[in-house]
Formats: sequence, structure tokens, C-alpha cells
Amino acid sequence: MPCSLRSLLVFSLASLLPLSDAIAQQAAPPPPVSVAKPVIRDVIDNDEFIGRFEPVDEVSVRARVGGYLQEIHFTDGALVKQGDLLFVIDQRPFVTALNEANAALEVAKSTQTYAEAQFKRADTLATSGSQSISILDDRRREWISAQANVRGAQATADRAALDMVYTKITAPLSGRIDRRLISVGNLVQADQSILTTIVSLDPIDFYFDVDERRLLNFADTARKQGKDLQLGGGGVDVTVTISDPNAKPFKGRLDFAENRIDNQSGTIRLRARFANPDLVLQPGLFGRIQVAASNTYQAILVPDEAIGSDQNERVVFVVGADGKVSTKQVRPGPRLYGYRVIREGLDGTETIIVNGLMRARPGSMVTPQMTELPQERQDTPPETGATESGQ
Repeated sequence: MPCSLRSLLVFSLASLLPLSDAIAQQAAPPPPVSVAKPVIRDVIDNDEFIGRFEPVDEVSVRARVGGYLQEIHFTDGALVKQGDLLFVIDQRPFVTALNEANAALEVAKSTQTYAEAQFKRADTLATSGSQSISILDDRRREWISAQANVRGAQATADRAALDMVYTKITAPLSGRIDRRLISVGNLVQADQSILTTIVSLDPIDFYFDVDERRLLNFADTARKQGKDLQLGGGGVDVTVTISDPNAKPFKGRLDFAENRIDNQSGTIRLRARFANPDLVLQPGLFGRIQVAASNTYQAILVPDEAIGSDQNERVVFVVGADGKVSTKQVRPGPRLYGYRVIREGLDGTETIIVNGLMRARPGSMVTPQMTELPQERQDTPPETGATESGQ
């Protein structure tokens, strides 16, 4: 082939290459991306605190009379009901004291009967003038004294009968009893020896400390609901979770707040009360309580994978009606139902890219493929920080 012809062919092929690239670029459609509208639903912000469960009522069981312990009528750690028999103190000394008091009462009553008869006889004789008034006064004094002796003897007998009752020690409240702290045969000191303890279980209280800043926030939230945080804790609904991952959150309500902030710690103690019919919650158990820190508001929720970074800012990619991509700076909040709450930057009407961010650039064109986000994503567990209104 002549040299001139070969050069012409090479030049022709080289000139066609840019043209083929341009045609290819014109023929390639914009890259497809998945887009969706943000999820909008009513939520309430939560704050989380760590606290401990405590019984509503707790009693240290003591004996009201002294003596040697004779019987024990419960199993260590059992559930007891109010009025159940727990201990019996040796009753023989108390039986003797009761019999003695009853005998003294009978003597006092007979003396009273005799004194009354003597007074009536003296009164009759004094009326007829057969006996002096001074003797009548003596008989009246003896009768009044006999009546007082009867009342004293009756009180002694009642006290002996009450001591007899106190030899049987019963449960003052329903709940779970501790182990026996004294064995049979030991001497029990009245009002001193602790025999065991009982704690109530249903309902049960949860105590936690709140710092000053968040206390003011809670109080403001309660006031907007027409409630007083210092009056019964404002009655704010709360939930608590325990370390058992299989246990569902327990629902309760604030019912108490202390009347002053601690000067040293700058915190105030609050109390929530929970129903505990299954006795899952135990005194001393730690938990995490979520307290409403705001009133109900509409939150804008987007998937975490829809949020990108632009240097130190967080952005989402918005697709316009013409398919052009732009970015909007956002301020993310807590996680909720598998999504991220957007505090600022979106109004919920935008069409955002939820899948395919790597194929999108600000100012570029994309082919949007519309999808609908579910109200809740089960694939990602919710993070504490907010909860749906009414749940």
C-alpha cells in the first residue's frame, strides 16, 4: 500500500474516534437511583436515665413481746399474704400471765359488787336516819375505789390478752419474705430482734436522678399538658427496659418528685410506679427509663444510608422534577424505628435518594426510581431517643 494512502486511512480512523465517544455519551442514559419521600409521623422525644427498682412497702418484722422462739411457719423466700402466720413465741408464760390477770379481774369485780351493796345499804339507812352521813361517804368512796380497781384489772387482763396475741407474729403486708434471721430456740427481744423482712412486689417503684437542665425541660413539658411535675410527678407516662433482651419495655407513670434539688449533685430524684403482676421486676434491679422530653410533634425520618457527608456537614441528596441532583444540609437527631430523625433541613416534601448515592453527584442527572418507605423498618432496632406518640 502506498505511504500516502496509509497515512490517509490512519487520519480518517483517528478523526472518527472522538465522534464515536460523543455518540456513546449521548446514548448513555443517566444512572438509575432509588428515591422516596421521607417518613413523617407523630413522635415524642425521650430522655434516658439509669435507676433502680425499689419496693413500694418494706417491713422489718420484729416481735412485740420477748420470749423464746418456738415455731416458724414459712419457707425462706416464699410469697406471703397479709395476715399469714410467720412465727410463734413460747406462749406458756403469757398464758400464765393472762390467767393471773383474769383472776385478779374476778377479785376486783367481786369487791366492786360488795362495795356497791354496802353503799346502797348505807344510803337506805342514812335516809331513815339510822346511820350517819360520814359512814355513807365512806361507803361511796369504797364503791368508787372498787370500780377503779375493776377498770385497772380489766386493763391488765386486756394487756395480757394482747401479749398473748403478739406471741403469734403474722405478715403485716403481702409480698416476698426474706430468709429467717433467727432460729427456733433463740431468745427474741421485744421491739429489737429483726426476725425477717418482707417487700411488696406489685406495684413496684423505680427511682432515678435527673439533672437540673432536663428537670426544667420535663417541668415545661408537663405544664404544657396541664400537669405539675412536683405534684405526683406530673403523671407523665414512661417506659423502662431491663437487661433481659427478651423482656419487652414496661409501661408506667411518674408519680413523685422530690421537693428540692440536691445542692451538691445538682440533681433531683424522681419516682415512677409500674404494675408488676407477673413479678418480673424485683427490688434492687437496675433499669433504663425513658421519659418524654417534649410534647407530640411531627418528625421527618429518613434512612441512615440516605445521609451523606460534605466535609464536616451532613447532607441528603435531593432529586428535582427534571432529574437533577442537589444537596441539602441537615441536622440529624436520634434513631427511631430504623430511621434517623431530621431536626433541620427538610420539610418532608422532598424526593431524596435512598439507594445509589455513589452514582449521584450534585448537579448531575439521574434516573429516579420511586419507592415508598415503610412507616417502620424492622431490620434495624430503634435507638433510644424518641418514641411514637401514644405508644
